[in-house]
Amino acid sequence: MDFIRIIIAIFLPPAGVFLQEGLGKHFWINILLTLLGYIPGIVHAVYIIARDEPRRL
Repeated sequence: MDFIRIIIAIFLPPAGVFLQEGLGKHFWINILLTLLGYIPGIVHAVYIIARDEPRRL
């Protein structure tokens, strides 16, 4: 499932973060990074998806 999220994150970074974290702080940080530059948004999204921490609800 992470592979699909990473593919989505490459095309639309906030969507990948949303699928992983929901509407939390990482989602809003990713929107800001994506608006500032597409590449930082992708890097942040892939990091959020690939990290080993469990999701906090």
